[in-house]
Amino acid sequence: MLELFSNFYGRIEAKRPVAIVDIGSNSVRLVVYDGLGRAPTPIFNEKSLCALAHGVTTTGRLSPSGIDKALAALRRFKALIAIMDVEDLHVIATAAARDASNGPEFVAAASEAIGAPVTLLSGKREAELSALGVVSGFHDADGMVADLGGGSIELIDVKGTKLGKGITLPLGGLSLMDASNQSPKAAVKIAREALSKVKTLDNLRGRTLYAVGGTWRALARLHMRQRNYVLSIMHGYTIPTHDAEDFTSLVERVNNADTLIAVEAIAPARRPLLVYGAIVLDEILRRARPKEITISAAGVREGLLYDKLDRTERKQDPLLVAAREINMINARSPNHAEDLCDWTDQFMKSTHFDESVEERRLRHVACLLADANWRSHPDYRGEQGLNIVANTAFMGIDHAGRSFLVLAASYRYLGLDQDVNPGMRALVSSRLLDRARILAGAMRVAYLVSAAMADVLPRTPMACAKNKLILTLPPDLANLTSERLTNRLKQLGRLIGREAAVVIA
Repeated sequence: MLELFSNFYGRIEAKRPVAIVDIGSNSVRLVVYDGLGRAPTPIFNEKSLCALAHGVTTTGRLSPSGIDKALAALRRFKALIAIMDVEDLHVIATAAARDASNGPEFVAAASEAIGAPVTLLSGKREAELSALGVVSGFHDADGMVADLGGGSIELIDVKGTKLGKGITLPLGGLSLMDASNQSPKAAVKIAREALSKVKTLDNLRGRTLYAVGGTWRALARLHMRQRNYVLSIMHGYTIPTHDAEDFTSLVERVNNADTLIAVEAIAPARRPLLVYGAIVLDEILRRARPKEITISAAGVREGLLYDKLDRTERKQDPLLVAAREINMINARSPNHAEDLCDWTDQFMKSTHFDESVEERRLRHVACLLADANWRSHPDYRGEQGLNIVANTAFMGIDHAGRSFLVLAASYRYLGLDQDVNPGMRALVSSRLLDRARILAGAMRVAYLVSAAMADVLPRTPMACAKNKLILTLPPDLANLTSERLTNRLKQLGRLIGREAAVVIA
């Protein structure tokens, strides 16, 4: 079993921090992850909006003020990396440094400032890493990755783990602003002409557009706030194409982004780029007609980490890996969660309910997270459990799946008959809602039997036999029977249409 570092609370001993410094066209960012693995978790994340690419399209050179800001940020990042004792550091630079005539000079200065060599990514390599980021962050991705930066946009097809041929276009927010002389009407013509020549967009029809990049995340956050959406996690946020078209038209129409509802959620430095991001997105939607737009918080940086994994690690499920790590760190008896997975496997099999592979996967994740909040006061464990599953930066899960996890935790603590979280219920199907209640009912029985300790549930199986739901206790655990346990078992029995009974075997 993995143990914890004594000097890093909540960290796994086998993992050492890894840092990526991403020198982009609009921002320079440092992200330190807890380690190299299938589910890396950021432990530090800081960016500086430097607008390096501002003016590159018209002058051919990086902005002097942007260079000064970027080098200052890199010197700060160097000090932070030393404080965090990071030994594994990767520094990358993208379109602005790639396209500017003074790019080589800047890269040399950046390397000196950060104290490490800077890898200048080609457009093709940038597209590949963006696609690998989406592969790492989504369960069986199928569509096209569009990574919009300040200087360029990278487009690449992805299906499962297979990547298409990536292309890059000078349609980043800052580049488009400069090329159009800050005229949205002119920007529309530029974007439309450039995208009309991209034949690979024909393959996107009816599939998913995975949107990567800060400007598109800002647009999605604005859309989310305007809807008063129940979740705040950006990764996996999905907008149907017809809705996205209406929204981008709204953003394009206004003369000042500050007039938009909920624009206070967007950093002031990012707001001028919103209209140019909306223009590019609108043109892609008109040209390619995808089914939906899904926001990916995983991009080049996560793709770089994924690219360093071996084949076995790449095949791991990032959601299950993350859930197991949280269980290992936080649970009273971590092996109990594995027992709970097996115990509910047997129970669900005995019900003869049709359970899909994805539903079984989500059930296992819920079991692994079931005791992660035990340190909270009993009156607030439901709320804390909800916060863990609603706000943790999980990969490999959509918002409906995340809502299932929230509902299972809520029903477990609040009761199966409670009117829990209408907002979350609206994100799941009737079937998933029913499965969340059934799983919660099973957990409510399991924890009264086992007290969250390992090696008890394998000795106390619960299964359906004909029209009965039977919990079997061995003779040495017969005293576990109680009115409370019986009532919970009966409540679960009513939910699945079975008569409940406790049997001493």
